Amino acid sequence: MRDYKKLDIWKKAHSFTKLVYQEILPIMPPEEKFALTNQLRRSVYSVPMNIVEGCGKNTDKDFTHYLDNALGSALEVEYTCLLIFDLGYISQDKYDLVNQPINEIKAMLISFIKFLRDGK
Repeated sequence: MRDYKKLDIWKKAHSFTKLVYQEILPIMPPEEKFALTNQLRRSVYSVPMNIVEGCGKNTDKDFTHYLDNALGSALEVEYTCLLIFDLGYISQDKYDLVNQPINEIKAMLISFIKFLRDGK
């Protein structure tokens, strides 16, 4: 079992989740509360949660499965942020604030998954 708090990818995903909660969710329009806002909330915390859940698994194969899920959630976050930007719900500055870290998280997940699949 791995200690997720020691993983750089978890630290970055956790910080990113807090960023989205502090900077993006509060400015979403009320009519999106049960649609895009809720979808973004669920997908953003799914990234670190899948990493945490994977850390509880005994094999690299099982861990990788949860990292794959985290990557899928990261892609969902990326698209949701693009959509809310294109709909005019967030400014270019806010979009840039979240776009760079989500791309870094995706790259870190892809590298980690490749590392585990290649047998370290």
